[in-house]
Amino acid sequence: MNHFPRRHALAALAGAALALSLTTPAFAQKKLTLGFAQVGAESEWRTANTASIKDAAAKAGINLKFSDAQQKQENQIKAIRSYIAQKVDVIAFAPVVTTGWDTVLKEAKAAKIPVVLTDRSIETSDPSLYVTMIGSDFTEEGRKAARWMLDNVKGDVVHIVELQGTVGSAPAIERKKGFEEVIAGKGSYKIIRSQTGDFTRAKGKEVMEAFLKAEGKKINVLYAHNDDMAIGAIQAIEEAGMKPGKDVIVISVDAVKGAFEAMMAGKMNVSVECNPLLGPQLMDIVKDVVAGKPLPKRINTKEGIFTADIAAKEFPNRKY
Repeated sequence: MNHFPRRHALAALAGAALALSLTTPAFAQKKLTLGFAQVGAESEWRTANTASIKDAAAKAGINLKFSDAQQKQENQIKAIRSYIAQKVDVIAFAPVVTTGWDTVLKEAKAAKIPVVLTDRSIETSDPSLYVTMIGSDFTEEGRKAARWMLDNVKGDVVHIVELQGTVGSAPAIERKKGFEEVIAGKGSYKIIRSQTGDFTRAKGKEVMEAFLKAEGKKINVLYAHNDDMAIGAIQAIEEAGMKPGKDVIVISVDAVKGAFEAMMAGKMNVSVECNPLLGPQLMDIVKDVVAGKPLPKRINTKEGIFTADIAAKEFPNRKY
C-alpha cells in the first residue's frame, strides 16, 4: 500500500494553512485587550469621555473590557484586580481619588501589565507603577477661571462661593489650588463659602441652596469645579429670586454643551474647557506602550476658554 500520496497531501495542506496564517491579520497580530476602569457617570463630561473611549477602542480594533466604579475607589480596585486576573495587555483608569493605589498597582507591575492613567493623576512614592498620564492641567484650569474673574469682575469686595468637586480627587484639589494661587494677595476677592458638590447637578443645587440661605445677596461670584454643579446651582439661584449671570457671576469648568446652553441663555458667564474626548489619544498610547515605545510621563490635552459672548457661535462645533 502506497502512503506517499496521502503524506504529500497532508504536507500540502499544512503548507497552505501556514501560508494562510501568515497572511491573515487575525493570526499575524493578536488583538490587544485594554481593561478600563471608569470613575462613573456623574456628569455630561464623564458620559462624553466614556463614549469617546468605547468608540476609539472599536475603531482601533482593541478589545475593551470596561467597568463603571460609580465613584467608589473600592470598585475601581476590584476592577483592576479582575483585569490582572484576566491577563489584559494594558490597564487604564481615571482614578476616583489621588491616594491609595500603590498596593493594586504593585500587583499589576508584578503581573507585568503596564498601567496608563487617564484624566486624573495619583499621588505615589513610586512613579514607576504607571507608564504615563494623559489628561488636562487642572491647576491651569483653576488659574484660567481666576484670571477671567480678575479681568471681568470688579468691586471693593468680591464675595465668592466655591462648589468643589469630589473630595480627594485630582481635579477638585488642583482646580481649587490654581484659582486660589491667582487671587492670593488680591485683597478684594474673598472665598466666603467652599463645599463639595461631588461633581453632580443635584448636589450642586443642594449646596448652592445652603450657600444662599447663609449668605443671600452677599454672593457676587460662583466658582464651580464643573458645569453640572454650576447648572444645578443656577436653578438654586433662580429659585431664590436672583438672576444667575447678572446678580451672581457664574464661572465654571468643562465647557460641555449644557454650559453653552446656559451661556446662550445669559445664565452662565464663562466655562474653562476640559476636553473629555481622550479616546483616540488613549488608543495610540496603548499601542505605543505594547510596542515598547518610550513615552513622556505626562501628556496634556489642548484646551481653551469660552465666554458667553462667543457661546452661540461656538455651540454648533461642540462634540460633547
